Amino acid sequence: MKAVIPAAGLGTRFLPATKAQPKEMLPVFDKPTIQYVVEEAVASGIDDILIITGKGKRSIEDHFDRSFELEYFLRKNNKKEYLDEVEAISDLADIYFVRQKEQKGLGDAIYCARKHIDGEDAFAVLLGDTITSSDVPCTRQLMDIYERYGASAIAVEEVPRDKVERYGIIDGKKVSEGIYSIDDMVEKPPISEAPSNLAIMGRYVLESEIFDHIENVPPGFGGEIQLTDAMRELKTVYGCVFRGKTYDIGNRVDWLKTSLEFAMRDDEIRPELVDYLRGLISRY
Repeated sequence: MKAVIPAAGLGTRFLPATKAQPKEMLPVFDKPTIQYVVEEAVASGIDDILIITGKGKRSIEDHFDRSFELEYFLRKNNKKEYLDEVEAISDLADIYFVRQKEQKGLGDAIYCARKHIDGEDAFAVLLGDTITSSDVPCTRQLMDIYERYGASAIAVEEVPRDKVERYGIIDGKKVSEGIYSIDDMVEKPPISEAPSNLAIMGRYVLESEIFDHIENVPPGFGGEIQLTDAMRELKTVYGCVFRGKTYDIGNRVDWLKTSLEFAMRDDEIRPELVDYLRGLISRY
């Protein structure tokens, strides 16, 4: 199975930090956000990845490419640990790139992958600004659902009722523990109209017929081509409650929280970071 990572958004909520760099390249602790996403795909058994980019996203391509000058410098100065890390990035998978010419929504971004996916029965989609953490990678969990039921599968998670307006929300019937047969999907509904509090959270395994539906779906919420609207046309879609934790890097506060949490996992810097945070908090 191949994977598609949409990473063409403008990142306006991070301005001015994203004026000259993609939001997907903002570091979460010691790695750019999108590297975590690529690593999830690889850990799920995928080695063919297409990243959908846009204007001003060249640094994403450079990050996953070889850097001969840097590698030479590190090798010359016996910085083997850094050299190994740098070389490993370019060896993660076969990574390809295509540009979304206009900002016309997530559905349109996915449609840019149709030629790359041609001939595949299904493919994975991982949003480039969402990180997941779990024993079994989120995308692998969805691939297992697809293999079991032979139908598209999307990751969902429970969110507070007062936050349903931020997400695509599913309406479905429970078929087994943590798995729902989806009857409908609504993009960012008002609280009073939300059919549940199960939110679509940025990971999908979609049958390739989705491209036909994207091509025919009219502009939806915000005047954009919504992937949710195209998925509603699929005959069968399963929702899988993700067994793990999701980190949405879509705004500055959540990005900062995620970076701190990931830093706390590092045994070497945790003690110093804890002391610093305690001292900082005591001043407020």
